Amino acid sequence: MALRGNLRDFTITQLLNLINLAQKTGTLIVDGPTEQAHVSFRDGKLAYARIGKEDGGLASVLHKGNKLNANQYRTISERAGNISDKELGLLLINAGYVSQEDILLNLQTYFTDIIRRLFTWVEGFFRFEAELLAPEDRINVRLDLENLIIEGSRQLREWEQLQDEIPSLDLALKFTERPMNNLNLSVEEWRVVKFIDPKNSMKQIAATARLNDLEIRRIVYGLIQAGLVEMIRPQSAQNQNSKNYPTKDKEEQKNLINKLIGRIQKL
Repeated sequence: MALRGNLRDFTITQLLNLINLAQKTGTLIVDGPTEQAHVSFRDGKLAYARIGKEDGGLASVLHKGNKLNANQYRTISERAGNISDKELGLLLINAGYVSQEDILLNLQTYFTDIIRRLFTWVEGFFRFEAELLAPEDRINVRLDLENLIIEGSRQLREWEQLQDEIPSLDLALKFTERPMNNLNLSVEEWRVVKFIDPKNSMKQIAATARLNDLEIRRIVYGLIQAGLVEMIRPQSAQNQNSKNYPTKDKEEQKNLINKLIGRIQKL
């Protein structure tokens, strides 16, 4: 199964479907814009996943899943040395910290979350290496791909809809004068709102807020539907092609936020 190509031609969902149907064993390597992901399979089932330089070790996964508190995690990290995850898992089970079910469920959740993050990657390259198996020192799982494929298909449809609604991230945003009711912005929406300015393209805002293409489109679409913003051409072509981050003029940003807060207070 020689799989190699561009994510523009083959989505992560399609790749998972092929691996599932062919019941393949090996590792899918995906090179995204800023990170590389490794996803390993055994007989068409998800076995292991890691992304970038994240600490995907067992202790870290259990800590993120609230199965180990901060002190326990720190002690294990300091004293575990070169012990493998499999050995650590047995020690933790024998010591009564966690059960085997705790370990498997938390690993499944962690690996699944990585796949969900890969669904948002629309730029990059991939290759499947049948000879590259999951790391032997890490605990592997056996997770069916069907539900992930269904979820990915739904997200793909959302992505296509958002592309129709927001065809280019080179466009900028500006606040509208339409009345707003029951406005309740999320943390992610505030991260976008504070950079809204005719000088800043959505692409620049996304880079500064560390959002991928799907995330910025999803947030902007919500703001547009709420009547808060509308899309416009950037104020200058020079700014549109610039690689710099959005304007850092603090006074300008402060005025924008004060304007928004003032409008909210009038509701």
